[in-house]
Parts: sequence; structure tokens; C-alpha cells
Amino acid sequence: MPHAASLINTIAAGLGLALILGFVAVRARLPALVGYLLAGVIIGPFTPGFVADASIAAQLAEIGVMLLMFGVGLHFSLDDLLAVRKIAVPGALVQMAVATLLGGILAHWWGWDLGAALVFGLALSVASTVVLLRALENLGLLDTYVGRIAVGWLVVEDLAMVLVLVMLPPLAEAMGRAGVGGGQNVWQTLGVTFLQVGGFVALMLVVGRRVLPWLLWQVTRTGSRELFTLCVVAAAVSIAFASAALFGVSFALGAFFAGMVLRESEFSHRAAQESLPLRDAFAVLFFVSVGMLFDPMVIIDRPLQVLAVVLVIVVGKSVAALCLVLLFRYPLGTALTICASLAQIGEFSFILAGLGVALNLLPMEGRNLVLAGALISIATNPLWFALIAPLQRWLLKHSALARGFESRIDPLAELPMTTDARYLSRQVVLVGYGRVGRRIAAMLDASDVPFVVADQNRELVETLRGKGVAAVWGDAADPAVMIQAHIARARVLAIATPAAINVRQMIETARMLNPSIEVVVRSHDEAQAQLLSHEVSATVFLGEHELAQAMARDVLRRAGPAPASAPASVSAH
Repeated sequence: MPHAASLINTIAAGLGLALILGFVAVRARLPALVGYLLAGVIIGPFTPGFVADASIAAQLAEIGVMLLMFGVGLHFSLDDLLAVRKIAVPGALVQMAVATLLGGILAHWWGWDLGAALVFGLALSVASTVVLLRALENLGLLDTYVGRIAVGWLVVEDLAMVLVLVMLPPLAEAMGRAGVGGGQNVWQTLGVTFLQVGGFVALMLVVGRRVLPWLLWQVTRTGSRELFTLCVVAAAVSIAFASAALFGVSFALGAFFAGMVLRESEFSHRAAQESLPLRDAFAVLFFVSVGMLFDPMVIIDRPLQVLAVVLVIVVGKSVAALCLVLLFRYPLGTALTICASLAQIGEFSFILAGLGVALNLLPMEGRNLVLAGALISIATNPLWFALIAPLQRWLLKHSALARGFESRIDPLAELPMTTDARYLSRQVVLVGYGRVGRRIAAMLDASDVPFVVADQNRELVETLRGKGVAAVWGDAADPAVMIQAHIARARVLAIATPAAINVRQMIETARMLNPSIEVVVRSHDEAQAQLLSHEVSATVFLGEHELAQAMARDVLRRAGPAPASAPASVSAH
């Protein structure tokens, strides 16, 4: 009974205090994650008052790690990553290398050995996906191209960290740190590890992607929502446990692959929706348990070290990302948004720091510094997003270098001089080349109607140019982009992008340059559709409405005319 009471006390205190402090943090316009971490600090052993059971909290945190990584796998989209691969992959890897180097230099300066410096630098190099997604969602940037770059960048970081978590135990064992006597051959240890990981990955891709969807289908046929949720959670936890027991793979990697395999099935959306409450609850317990490990005295005892860690996270990583994004010829605003997105660390940093301490690679002081840097960087992250616009204006006003980056002419931002004249007059300007825009373009091409694509995905525009499609890169709300698409002589403006944040500005810009242009808009929101239809005189296609009409036409065609004996229906007006 004492153990049961200790479990209940830990869960009740952790969730209750996390709710109160999370609410206070949100009202103070801070991420709720700050409140969860502070809740852990309050019930931890380093502060007076009630102290929760640390061993039970650690086990709950392990479940939280599994479900967090399962959620990451469920939302991992290879297509989304490939769409921004040319900037996200090299950008993330170079930025992680720079941050790892900066953190390692600090650790070496403090007298730590190579293993501690490596773990410490890696822990400072990866941003929090949870914090980023919440920030982008609150700012309405999640569905924009800039948001997709930021998310793709963090997906690459997450994948790199998964690989680090796999490699760290054998490296520690080879260095004689994980409780073994002498060090073993590093390459032999890594070879065995990669064979184990390769066997697990092959099993998941060959067997798991067939068995797991089949199992979910059998459970779905029962019609029980509870059994479906139980099946999803049991699959995540069981696969994570089996991966560790049979293949020596970490819980995190096992849960990640369980989510990634499930994402390819038709049940992925429902699995994500049904498991979300439980994932959120255990994620809160994970962050609370992390807060319990933090000793607040490190801020008082080592303020200069804490300041140095925060500067690496907020300044070092951000400046590296800024230079990389500008090097890839993206606008200053995009570069600043990516900088703000990366100016924090989170869940992977906690997992890596905890593993480093467990493997005797990282001293306790290092974990405290990582936690201090995480708390401060997460708490200040909304401030950096708020400073993007004023900082951009200040740089453009006072910095000749910034003006040079902003005013440089990108060859993809204007149509080539060799563009056929048929694309420059009486054409359709198609904004957005996603799933909807691609289909519109195919139908226009089949009907021999000339069109010019305007899209913010630089790689996509480059690919379209290679295929002979007239395309310009940039935000269609920018008059310069509309001018390059020759909107002044176009017949129709078709806005097929799902991000509706700048639709009104796009239409106003187009009408300013071409008052007689026809406008066709895609929308997901009925209220917005009505506003656009009346206020800017646009033809708006609402996704659900068009789908219902198409299905109704097909149903009527299959049903045929009503029998003569059937009573007449009442028309709806």
C-alpha cells in the first residue's frame, strides 16, 4: 500500500501542480512547458516542502519518452521533409555541428573530458519540436512554407538525435564508462550496435508495417473505441520494450519506429487523435520528472556558466541558422523566423542529458546547466518571435548588409527572358503548387491554357523550371512577385494555397495591378469564404461544400429517379 500511495501522490502532485503553473504560464504568454518544468522543480528534492518519489517519477518519465517519440513518429512525414530537403537537411546538420562545437568548447574550458563535452554540446544543439509546433500554431505560421521549413529542420534534428541515442551507449561502453572494466574496440562495438538496429528496422519495415495495420483493422471491426486506443498505446509501449529487450535498442527508437510504421497506414489519423490525451498526460509527467532533476542553486552558484549556455542556445545557434538560410538565398524575414524557432532546447536535450549522466559521460553539473538553459530559453522564446518584425525593419534601415541580402535578385524570383510570350498575357496566375494546385495545373495544361505558378517553395520552383513550367519564387502577397508573374495582363488569379493568412493581401495587390482580373480562391473556413466572397468579390471554393456536392451528384446518379408512388419531397429554400 505505501508504494501505491507513493505512486498516487506523485501523479496527483505532478499533474495538479503542472495544471496550475501551466495555466499561469499560458496567461503570462509563456509556453505551458515552462509551468510543467517549474512544477517538477517545486516537488523535487532540491526545494523545501513536499518531495515526490523520484524513482516512480523516473519510470513515469520513461513511459512519457515512449509516447513522445511515438507521437513524433506518427507525425513524421517523409514527403514534407523531401519538400524542404535542400535547406532543412544541410541547414540542420551544419547548425547542429556549430552548436555542438560551441558547447564542447565551453565544456573543455571548464575542464570536462571529451565524452562530457560531446554530450553537452549535442544537448545544446537540438531544439524542442513541442515548443516550436505550439509557437507556429499560435502565430498562424504552421501551414506556411516558412513553417514547413522550420518543422522540416527540426525533423532532421530529431532524426539525428535518434541516431545519437542509439550510438551513445556502445560508445560509452567502448570508453569504459558504462560499468565495464576496460574499453572495447569502438568499431566492433558500433558494428554490433548497427547490426542490432538494422535488424530491428528491417523487422519493423517488413513485418511491422503489415502486422500492425492488420491488427488495428481487426480491433476496428469490433467497433470499440476503448480497444482501439488500448491497441495503439499497447503497440507503442510493447514495441519500445521489445526493441530494448531483443535488439538492445533504446525505448525512444522503438517507439519512434512504431509511430512511423503506423503513420503509413490508413489508421494513422485516428491513432494520433485517440492516443493524444494519454500522450499529453504522460508528456506532462515527463517534463515534471525532468524538472525534479533540476537544482535551482546552479543559477546562483554558477551564473556565468548558465549565461554562457543560454548564449550558445539563443545566440550561437540562431546566428549559425541565420547565415545558413541567407546563404541559401532566402529572404531576411524567413531567416529570422528560423532563428527564433531554434532559439530553445527541449525534450531531446533532457533525454540525452539524462542518458549521458546514466552512462557516466556527463557530470550532474552538466545536466543542471542543460536544464537551466532549457528553462530560460523556452521562457524567452515568445519574445524572439515578437521581435522578428521590428528587428527586420531595424536591420533594413540601419544595416547595408541586410539591405543587400534583401534586395539581391534571385534568378528564381523572376521569369527568364526566354519565357514564351503566351505566358505573359491572358494567362492564369496560379498561387500554390500543392495537392490542389498541382491538379489545377494539370487540367490547365491538358486544356492548353497558359499559366504561371507562384510558390514560396524555392526547390519546387527550381524543379518546375527544369520541366519547362513558367514559375516564380516568392510570396504572392508581395507586389514584386505579382509583377514578375505578369499579373497586370493575366485573365485569372487562382489561389490554391491552404494558408489563408495573406489571401486578402494577394487579392488586393492583384486588383491594384489589374482591376479587371477574375479571382478564384480555395478555402477551408466557411466564415472566411463568405467574407472573401462579399468583400473582395472573389469566387470561393469551400472544400467540404464541393465534396458534398460531388458526392450528392454521384449518389443521385446511382439512385436514379424516385419511384412514381413515392411522396413528393419538400424543396429546401
